[in-house]
Formats: sequence, C-alpha cells, structure tokens
Amino acid sequence: MRTETIGNMTIDRVVEIDRYLFKPRDFLRNLDEAMIERYKPVLGPRLIDPRTGDLIISFHSYLIRTPDLTILVDTCNGNDKYRPGKPWQDRHTSSYYLDNLAKLGARPEDVDIVLCTHLHGDHVGWNTRLTNGRWVPTFPNARYLMARREYEHFSALTEGPPDAPTPYPAFADSVLPVLEAGRAELVEMDKTIHRHLDDSLWLEPAPGHTPGHVTVHAKGRNGSAVLCGDVVHHPIQFHEPQLSNNGDLDPVQALASRNRMLQQCVASHAVLLTGHFPAPTSGYVTEDGDGFRFRFKSD
Repeated sequence: MRTETIGNMTIDRVVEIDRYLFKPRDFLRNLDEAMIERYKPVLGPRLIDPRTGDLIISFHSYLIRTPDLTILVDTCNGNDKYRPGKPWQDRHTSSYYLDNLAKLGARPEDVDIVLCTHLHGDHVGWNTRLTNGRWVPTFPNARYLMARREYEHFSALTEGPPDAPTPYPAFADSVLPVLEAGRAELVEMDKTIHRHLDDSLWLEPAPGHTPGHVTVHAKGRNGSAVLCGDVVHHPIQFHEPQLSNNGDLDPVQALASRNRMLQQCVASHAVLLTGHFPAPTSGYVTEDGDGFRFRFKSD
C-alpha cells in the first residue's frame, strides 16, 4: 500500500503477516463451496487461493501521522502470546512488525496514541511485550484509547475465580497491563481524536463484531478515509454482505454496521483501509447490483 495523504495527515500500513490462508468456513461461518467457486474468477488469486480455495488475508496496523501526533491503529498479534489453536497468534518471536514500523521512521517511543478499534487478540497483541517475565506497554509514551463499552464487555467476561480459564486471554496480557501502567484511556465511541483547520480524525460506533467496535475516520480538504477494523474481513463480503465472521458476537448487528459503512463509503468516495485485506489493501467501494464491489487502488 502506498502512503495515503488526507489533508495534512499521512496513513501507512505496518505489516505483521503479509499473507495468511484460512479455510473458508473457519473464517466466515456461512460461506459455502458454491460461493467460493462463483467468486474465484472475480476476486482472483490475490484473495482466494486457486488450488485450495482458502481465503487469503493479512495482519497489519496503520500508522497515522498528523503535524502533531503519531497514531497507531490496532496492533496485530504480538510476540510471545500463548494462543494454542490459533497459529496466526501463538508464540511469535519475530521482529518483523517493529522492523516495519522502523522502516516508516517510527520507534515505539515515538507513538503518541494507540487506537484500538476493538479488543480481539489479533488487534491488541503488540499493545504489550514481554520484558523480564512481565507484560509492559510496547509504546511507553502512548495513550492507549479504547471504547469504554468495549472494555466493560471484555472485563465482565474475565470476572470469575482466579484460576478459571478466560475465554479472552488477550485481555489479561495485552489490555490489563496497559491499564495497570496508567497508559489506557477509556473513551466514548464517537470521540474526536484530532481536529486542525480542515483536517479531522474521529471515531464512529460500528458494533456487532464486538459491542464496542469503532471505525476510525479521517477527513481533509482533499478527501477522506475510513479505517474499518473488523467491520469487513474479506472482499467476498462486498458481494455477499450477509457473510458473517466466526468472531462476530452479534451477526445481525455486524451486518447492519457493515452495510451502513459501505453505503457511507460509496456516498463519500472515501478510501477504505481494512484490517485484513492483503496488499495493496486500500481501495474504493462501489455499488454492484444489490451488493458492493471493492476496487483496490492499484487496479
């Protein structure tokens, strides 16, 4: 993905995993083989593996720079996180992610704000890193912004006996240590992050995948962009918006948020920056009959 320039803001992609293959039903619960065969020619080998029919995704963050702030949106899977059964998250030891951040000219200590669209493990993993046996904030000078509704939801899920297993271990190793370090800020789901002359950056509610999921919106004199987190996971959902990710807590609400966001992108001609589309990642949403189509910016 090339650098996106929105007014006086720039947006770059920070890659952790360039290409990862998921079995279709392991990723989208109501996806069937007929759909895969129907959309293979439309989506091509960049998005559906021609041999296996697996869906191709990536894991990445976005680095937003304003004249005054360096902002990281979501932080992928992280290192040293124990996630049995989730090989895309389990016990990574690679420097690839931080090296890619450095290639963009940003060190962890340069980040002013970490924005969490939601608190799933593949979006908060680099919130922390293991240092001398303790989880500490990876970005020591940053304020970590997360929706209060999102935090309350996951906090309630972890309440129970101290020795009881938690359904969301990422909350314990990637969220709580940030709060304990005094770096977290619980915010409303429509918070304004940055406003300067013609440029603005703000959050909008997009619940369904999780209760407190938000999207990040950037607007400048020359255009706008939407960073959508997990409102949409794969371009096949543009053709079949009813396809639900296995992680959607409320599929009906998730579909409503997805349709609303896609309609907004069509109307505003905003650049859509998704959490899991492989390179070149950024693109535009257009209407296509009763559904939508995604056009990568390089196409």
